[in-house]
Amino acid sequence: MLTAKQRELLIFINDRLIATGVSPSFDEMREALDLKSKSGVHRLISALEERKFIRRLPNRARALEVLRLPDGMAPPAPAAAMPLARPHPVPTPANDTIEIPLHGRIAAGTPIEALQGTEAFAVPAALLGPGEHYALEVSGDSMVEEGILDGDYALIRKVDVAREGEIVVALIDGEEATLKTYRREGQMVRLDPANRAYEAQRYEPRRVAIQGRLAGLIRRY
Repeated sequence: MLTAKQRELLIFINDRLIATGVSPSFDEMREALDLKSKSGVHRLISALEERKFIRRLPNRARALEVLRLPDGMAPPAPAAAMPLARPHPVPTPANDTIEIPLHGRIAAGTPIEALQGTEAFAVPAALLGPGEHYALEVSGDSMVEEGILDGDYALIRKVDVAREGEIVVALIDGEEATLKTYRREGQMVRLDPANRAYEAQRYEPRRVAIQGRLAGLIRRY
C-alpha cells in the first residue's frame, strides 16, 4: 500500500511522462506536492523505489521510469528520455543559447521602476528550467549575502505566487519593483534584504504583486 503522498507523487511523475516524455525535476515535484524541501521528495522517491513502483535510470540525472501503478490504473508511461521537462523544444547542448526578454533594471535595494523595455538577452539554454522566463539587470547591493551583486543579470521565471523563503520580483503599488526574499509576517508581506545594512520592507498584501521567482544569475566580467 502507498501513502497518499507516495501515490500523489507516482501519479504526477507518470502524468508528466505521458504528457512530455520526460520526468519532472525535484523542484517541480516539491511544488506539485506542496512540500517544504526537496528532502521530502527524496524520501518519497526512495520509498517508491523500494516498493518497485519506479526506478532511477542509470547515468541520467533525475530521469525516472514508472514500473507499475496502483491496481486499477492505466499502464505506466515509458521511461524518461531527458532529465528535465521543457514547455517547448529548446537546444540541449551546453553551448547553445536562447533569447529571453530583458526588462531593464531592478533594485536590490530601495525599490525603483522596473520591467521597462524589451530587449533580447541571450542565455545558455542549460541555465533555464521549465516555464517562461525574462531577465533583469540588478541595481544595488542589498542582496549581496545571497551572491547577487550590482550589475548581475537575474534570470526570472514568471510566476504570480511565492513561497516562504523564495527570492522574488515584487511589484509594489503597481509602480516599483524590487528583488527580495519573500516572507509572511502575520497579516503583512515582508521583503527581506540579504545585507545587514538594509532593513526589511513590510507591506499589506494588496500592495504587493509577485512578478516572478529567481531562477538563475549571470555575471559578466
